[in-house]
Amino acid sequence: MRTTCPYRAIFALLIIVCFAVKPTLSVAGKPLRIVSVNGTLSEILVGLGLESQIVGVDVTSTYPASLDKIPKVGHNRSISAEGILSLNPDVIVVSDQSMLSPTVAKQLGSTGKKVLMFKQDLSHAGTVRLIREMGAYFNAKVQAEKMVKTIQTDLAKLPKAAASKKLLFIYARGTGTLMVSGKNTSPDKMFSLIGHKNAVTDFTDFKPLTSESLLAANPDVLVLFSSGLESVDGIEGLLKVPGIAYTNAGKNKKIVSMDGQLLTGFGPRLGKAATELALKVQ
Repeated sequence: MRTTCPYRAIFALLIIVCFAVKPTLSVAGKPLRIVSVNGTLSEILVGLGLESQIVGVDVTSTYPASLDKIPKVGHNRSISAEGILSLNPDVIVVSDQSMLSPTVAKQLGSTGKKVLMFKQDLSHAGTVRLIREMGAYFNAKVQAEKMVKTIQTDLAKLPKAAASKKLLFIYARGTGTLMVSGKNTSPDKMFSLIGHKNAVTDFTDFKPLTSESLLAANPDVLVLFSSGLESVDGIEGLLKVPGIAYTNAGKNKKIVSMDGQLLTGFGPRLGKAATELALKVQ
């Protein structure tokens, strides 16, 4: 689940060195050792041809599948500085969307390790800018432009919505953990990109799902991560959640699911993600 990060201010405490120093892909003649704590950044690093230099990733780094073989440093707030530093990285790559705890951020910033923070704007333009900035830093502009071209080509094929529908994203980890996404979240931005709108607009970030708010929103389509839908026993299980069956989406069983990192990553596969969601929503 990608949210508006409550810890962005803490990155001011980090030693951020992005473009002020000359980029390098090696240290003392040895390949640069990179740890990435953001799935989108990991995917971009692979696209830049740097997969062999990635020595650690967070658990959101699920694409490509080859990243599964790389040691994991944890997930969001569970990431520890010790776990990252045990991999002896030369560079630790983070995003302003990462949710590192303030304590871990301070620890990393005080080690003398190079910590790179890239701003991740959840938009088409923001994705292109992020890829180009990373390409520039890692001396891989040609590879970056290949990814940008793929995004542009894919988005040019994006089917136009015949009519704007109300979509609601539900983050599920079993029926005991159900959250809905508000404004300025990655699902909200993705809905806008494909020509639809978020069914809830009265809050930002994520809030617990309630039957009252669900009925008030009355979405036309419910969107979940594939893993989330599985955690509630599929569509039939979701329809048993109080309020779901009484919405337009529930009545029409208009419930779609996608891979989480693909749907919310806003990375090199942005065009593919937008097209897949648009087709499923039709």
